[in-house]
Amino acid sequence: MPKMKTHRGAAKRLKVTGNGKVARYHAGKSHLLEHKSPTRRRRLRQDVLLSHADYHRAKRLLPNGR
Repeated sequence: MPKMKTHRGAAKRLKVTGNGKVARYHAGKSHLLEHKSPTRRRRLRQDVLLSHADYHRAKRLLPNGR
């Protein structure tokens, strides 16, 4: 059986935490920031854990925990 390959698109968008949970970044932080409040821009900087339903799909795409 050949090695499992990491899904490169998922690897660029997601990261696996030390405990094995999967974190993602917020959308809406790349442009049109002028009218967004500083509080909202600060919140968008933080990553957030994937929902339980998406977690299992992401773990299949990231077999090596990248």
